[in-house]
Amino acid sequence: MLKKVVLTNIYTSKSTEIVVDTDDDTKAVLGAGKAPNESALVTDIGGLDEAVYRMTGKKAGLDETVSLFSGMARCLERNISTVKSLELMAARLKSPRYRGAIADISYHILAGDKLSDCFAMHPDLFSSDVVALLHAGEESGQIAAVFKQIANGQGKAQRILRKLRAGLIYPCIVVVLAIAVVIIMAFTLIPAISKLYVSMNATLPMATRILMAFSDILLKQPWMAAIPIIALVVFFKYWPKIYRKPAVQIAITHLPTVGNIIRKSAAMVSFRTLALLLQANVRISTALEIAAKSSNHIEFERFFLTVRDHIAEGLSLPESFLMESHRLGPDGRMVAAVVQMAGETGGVNEMLDELATDYEEDLDIVANSIDKILEPIVLVMLGLIVGGLVYAIYGPIFNLSKVILPQKKAPAAAVAPR
Repeated sequence: MLKKVVLTNIYTSKSTEIVVDTDDDTKAVLGAGKAPNESALVTDIGGLDEAVYRMTGKKAGLDETVSLFSGMARCLERNISTVKSLELMAARLKSPRYRGAIADISYHILAGDKLSDCFAMHPDLFSSDVVALLHAGEESGQIAAVFKQIANGQGKAQRILRKLRAGLIYPCIVVVLAIAVVIIMAFTLIPAISKLYVSMNATLPMATRILMAFSDILLKQPWMAAIPIIALVVFFKYWPKIYRKPAVQIAITHLPTVGNIIRKSAAMVSFRTLALLLQANVRISTALEIAAKSSNHIEFERFFLTVRDHIAEGLSLPESFLMESHRLGPDGRMVAAVVQMAGETGGVNEMLDELATDYEEDLDIVANSIDKILEPIVLVMLGLIVGGLVYAIYGPIFNLSKVILPQKKAPAAAVAPR
């Protein structure tokens, strides 16, 4: 339920309206970030007004996640209590969903619940890997460092997404224009050519027939054009749920460039989490379980859980890493060698933290060069679209000579006289 909170300054009498997505008036006031010198008036937003606001209002996004965790890290580093930190952050957030979530988390923390459990109550905002990292912070007693780590990781993801969006603007415009050209050609030039070929009992090329079929669909069933748009909207909306499926994660991991980014991201988060827990002397089985959840990738999760099982059977950490190194991809042997060296020299947590730093630097390089990575993909898309259009439109024209001027049969060979 949406609630409108009107905050009025008791000195200036100026009011501000803030919308919070919650079911309780007390939580609504908390989520609005009420200051001591303000009064609050809470009213419900229901019916059609609520539906309109949910469609047009501010949506929860990655930018607010970064703002929340970075602000919480600064507050906790200065020994501000968790509840007070959440209250301070509520005024910085913009979406009603995040405001309601912060209010609900503060309410349950005051009731005595664990911080990680409170964040886990909102899976649409905080994924399982974030909750696992918070659990790691609770186990290690370094919750401020974990908040800062989450903020840095989400910030890098945000920068990569921004560069991806910026890099996709040009190919999206090209694709839209290409589709418009295809539709125009399908309604004008292609039908004229097809009539000519039909009158001559000629067969159209496959690409031209595809364009004609597309034209017939738009002409007879125009609503079919909305299916790809709806499919894309549903795909992006439910992508987090789709990505959680193991088969999807494994398939994406094998893609060029993208799979490398996902592996490095999972390695960076999980190795840093494991280093943090080992440094805090957390039991190694518990540390491996938390690292598995923090990776947010099925292959790394299986890796850490299998390593935990090997250690329970009596093997050492370096031996277990070496046995399961194939699960880590091309860098698996290198990671196992680093852990083996750390096992001989001591300081496994320092070596794992260095590995995480190396992966973090690699991701920074990828984020800065994402436009160059997208450039060949865009060129291939343009080549396919333009080449397909040229062949579909001009292919029949090039073959007109074969229809209009059929080749004469070669004369039979003369029989030589005896």
